Amino acid sequence: MAALAVAGVASAQSSVTLFGVVDASISGYSNSSRDLNNGVTYNAFGFPVAYNPFYVNKGSVRTSSRGLTNSGYNSSRLGFRGTEDLGGGLAASFWLEAPITNDDGQTGVSTFARRSTVSLSGGFGEVRLGRDYVPTFWNDTVFDPFGTNGVGTNLVSTANSAFGAFPGYAKAKTTLVNTPSIPDVGGSNYSRASNSIGYFLPPNLGGFYGQVMYAFSEKTKYSPGLATPDVTNNSRQGRYVGGRFGYANGPLDVAISYGSSTIADGYYLGVTSKINTANLGASYDFGPVKLFGEISRAKNKIDLGGTSEPYAAYVPEAVLKGYLLGVTVPVGAGLIRASYSAVKVNRDMDDGLADPKANKLALGYVHNLSKRTALYATIARVSNKNYANLTVGGPKFISNDVFTPKTSTGYDFGIRHAF
Repeated sequence: MAALAVAGVASAQSSVTLFGVVDASISGYSNSSRDLNNGVTYNAFGFPVAYNPFYVNKGSVRTSSRGLTNSGYNSSRLGFRGTEDLGGGLAASFWLEAPITNDDGQTGVSTFARRSTVSLSGGFGEVRLGRDYVPTFWNDTVFDPFGTNGVGTNLVSTANSAFGAFPGYAKAKTTLVNTPSIPDVGGSNYSRASNSIGYFLPPNLGGFYGQVMYAFSEKTKYSPGLATPDVTNNSRQGRYVGGRFGYANGPLDVAISYGSSTIADGYYLGVTSKINTANLGASYDFGPVKLFGEISRAKNKIDLGGTSEPYAAYVPEAVLKGYLLGVTVPVGAGLIRASYSAVKVNRDMDDGLADPKANKLALGYVHNLSKRTALYATIARVSNKNYANLTVGGPKFISNDVFTPKTSTGYDFGIRHAF
């Protein structure tokens, strides 16, 4: 009887919630490339290879697609979360969240790739273990009026997600994950990191908040070091360390973050390649309008460890800079959203070519039918220069020695229901 009574108390102090988002939209994409040679033919790397005074410009070509997609306003998901009151101000929690593709039903609860954590919290803050959002991603999404979803996603997010990618491997670190219906959780630390330990400040600090995170690479360490296999990315790839600190009080929210992700390594060459990211974001709610802004800088930092100059030329460092300006305007039961973002890659190469850059304009409207259901529409356009090839989504550009990526346009018209 005593045991049953204790079990009853523990059950009363626990809670488990099923939650999710189902978001579907009719979306279209159009990506245009142009012949910019003007009599000069360039190769895929942008170097001139021939001149023809009788050259006839071939104009432009386009790739396009349309269909039913998901996550145009909020990411579709299915999750479970729960908390147990341990007494004395302590609480244990778990959070399991899976991405779903409700447009075709192919991706269900195959992985909890969006988040899978267990944590302990109290007056000291919260310690969280598992796969979770990295600190540097928060500014990209929190200070974007479109929340990094759909064709309106800001270019800072789009460019950084590709800038810091690395080959994804299964847990055994031997086989590439390439199953279309199962998301690969090992190919980037841009938005989330696996195998992480995170600490969050307590919420009662007068508006100040923050987090720090360390994610293990989970590579094997050999002793002596010469026993290490001569395999690329065998020693440090996948490790992440970062932090974010901010202040939110009333209409103001401002935060700064920094993170370093190891994307490649070569033990015997002594080479380690990292993406070091720093960003600063802010928003201010005036009532009739809410303004958003962010500046970001990511550098491909390469420690050559004494290797030769030819190898250094093969893996040049680069700096990705970007900024975002946005606004939301409440209109009755609706919300107008708009943003302008721009990025530029500063390459450490003396080849006479201009640095790639792009800008994007996005405009949207959300009409809330209730607290959980909304209709939305978004349109966006990207303009590329100097061989940049960023898109709003959809198929890839046609890009070769004749055609250069130029503009990308897209739209989303959809419905979102949360539960």
